[in-house]
Amino acid sequence: MIRTSLAGRAVVGLGLTALATAAATAVTGYYFHSPLIAGLAGLLASAPLIIWFAILVTRPWSRVVRAVSDGIVSMRDHDFSVSIRKISNDEIGDLVVAYNALGDLLRRERLDLHQRELLLDTVIQTTPLVMVLTNSSGRVVYSNIAARKLFNGGRKLEGLDFRELLQQSPAPLREAVTGQADTLFTMEIEGESQVYHLSQRRFHLNAQPQQLLLLKQLTRELAAQEVAVWKKVIRVIAHELNNSLAPINSLAHSGKLLAGENPQLDRVFTTIGDRAAHLASFIDGYARFAKLPRPLPTSVDWAPFIGRLQAAMPFQLDGALPARAGSFDASQLEQVMINLLKNASESGSRQEQIAVKIRDSGHEFVIEVADGGSGLTPSVLRDALLPFFSTKATGTGLGLTLCREIIEAHGGRLSLGNRSDGATGAVVTLWIPSAVP
Repeated sequence: MIRTSLAGRAVVGLGLTALATAAATAVTGYYFHSPLIAGLAGLLASAPLIIWFAILVTRPWSRVVRAVSDGIVSMRDHDFSVSIRKISNDEIGDLVVAYNALGDLLRRERLDLHQRELLLDTVIQTTPLVMVLTNSSGRVVYSNIAARKLFNGGRKLEGLDFRELLQQSPAPLREAVTGQADTLFTMEIEGESQVYHLSQRRFHLNAQPQQLLLLKQLTRELAAQEVAVWKKVIRVIAHELNNSLAPINSLAHSGKLLAGENPQLDRVFTTIGDRAAHLASFIDGYARFAKLPRPLPTSVDWAPFIGRLQAAMPFQLDGALPARAGSFDASQLEQVMINLLKNASESGSRQEQIAVKIRDSGHEFVIEVADGGSGLTPSVLRDALLPFFSTKATGTGLGLTLCREIIEAHGGRLSLGNRSDGATGAVVTLWIPSAVP
């Protein structure tokens, strides 16, 4: 298509109009001797031709301008699907090309924005962080799945009065939200004490005041930090004690040799050596806790795994084993189960009262170890998972702490409680993901 310009077309149109007027004036001048009358008559005679020619020339321009105007209205309504066909290779054609390019760009950006919104919504909905957005009247504008589970049993929150939802929530959560400041607090969820961090932010969205509430569970993070601090302390103490125990053992051995036939001195140095060896063994147990390796999960069939446990620590199996294989570090989980079964046997339970139940919930395996002892007091339930806490005279207080660390390293969690089936005794529940992250 040959490139033209609006100015060139206008010049051609004006030239043709002038020629038509001149021709009409010449013809009418033959009949009228007055130049003025001849000019007016010629102009009048050529007027229809001029009008027709003007319409013919400007009609495509008018169509394009109207189309662009309609397209801009559509864009204002967020409809970017309107495009215009290019009909000329001039400035009007350039306008059409620019308009179509703008529409394509806006369509792509809207599609990208839509995909980003879907990605952001997916992330927000699947995050364990509780998120609630409320407007100036206190009604919920947006919430994620974690917020629905916490405040409304998994049902939709949008449109509900958030203040009414808070009235049905635990008192620590109400007090934290009412404080209008970032804070840490503890509340019980499903019988377990959980630590939460609350953040509240106020801002304007679409010129309307909004409030964003973010609630993050920090129980596992705080427990991990606590265990990390204890491990560091244990490593320092073990290092210093081992440095001191080595020369004590050596001196005790040399003392026994020097004591010769003196039974009293021999007994003294033997006792010193034995106690130093016992202390070294005691410290070695803590050192192993401080150097616990990361789990190496593999596919494990439940039947042989439970068979090995029953050979080591007899117990009753409650129900059938899951048909699907588990995914965990067998040696570490075996260590956890032996610790729990040992605690159950030391609770005063008879062998037939100790029961293990394993069920497959779909995305995780649930293991319950129950005993027939006297159960756990509220103070023991509160402190049992703290490092070095023990109700046994000779206990180290690291058994349950070690179990919890192993299970959490698998991406699961551990819970203590009393039996709820009417029988007396305690129950330890383990949740292990079907696939370890």
